[in-house]
Amino acid sequence: MDQLRLFFGTVLQSLRDLLPIFLVVVFFQLVVIQQPVPDFGRILTGALLVVLGLAFFVRGLEQGLFPIGESIAYAFANKGNLFWLLMFAFALGFGTTIAEPALTSVAGEAAKVAAADGLVEQNAAAMEEYALGLRITVALSVGIAIAAGVYRIIRGWPIQYFIIGGYFGVVIMTAFAPAHIVGIAYDSGGVTTSTVTVPLVTALGVGLALSIKGRNPMIDGFGLIAFASLTPMIFVMAYGMLV
Repeated sequence: MDQLRLFFGTVLQSLRDLLPIFLVVVFFQLVVIQQPVPDFGRILTGALLVVLGLAFFVRGLEQGLFPIGESIAYAFANKGNLFWLLMFAFALGFGTTIAEPALTSVAGEAAKVAAADGLVEQNAAAMEEYALGLRITVALSVGIAIAAGVYRIIRGWPIQYFIIGGYFGVVIMTAFAPAHIVGIAYDSGGVTTSTVTVPLVTALGVGLALSIKGRNPMIDGFGLIAFASLTPMIFVMAYGMLV
């Protein structure tokens, strides 16, 4: 009964979160465009499914992914094996990124544009190889970023120096990278953090900070996602310069 009550509370919260989006769409449809909403019944059904889907997703995060991430962090911290902790962080970042649908889509589109511009051969094999190389590059960058972020939490280093230094490197590389790869590199930083990666990585960081004496989870536990968004820009520009 308590779980059902919590779920209905999550549904209401999801409805409140999505209500501004619905109101904006209805306002522009009726007031600005001045036309009735087409196929209103189907759109209403879709909106209800979105609300329920978001509610299920949020409850899944709270009951499943967050506890898993924190428990894994506690287990590795108690085990005291730095190598396997860093290997897990790398594998988590690499595995979830290489399978990210948004990255697959962006890499495929980038391969088509590169072929149209004559940067790669206009055949399926060449474009697939280019797209796969781009995906592997981004996945490697995220894996390394998560491992570096975990090591930062362990050592207690301030995150701002890493972020400032990273973006300074992005600015420098932008001046030297081929023009056609810069936009792809910047977009790669936004498509790498999937709906599974973000909660797992966040829970890993917070759980690790909680399990290490002297670490503040609010200060040290967050910031891994910033690493995951920053490093792909650097790696993809380097990929463009080399390939």
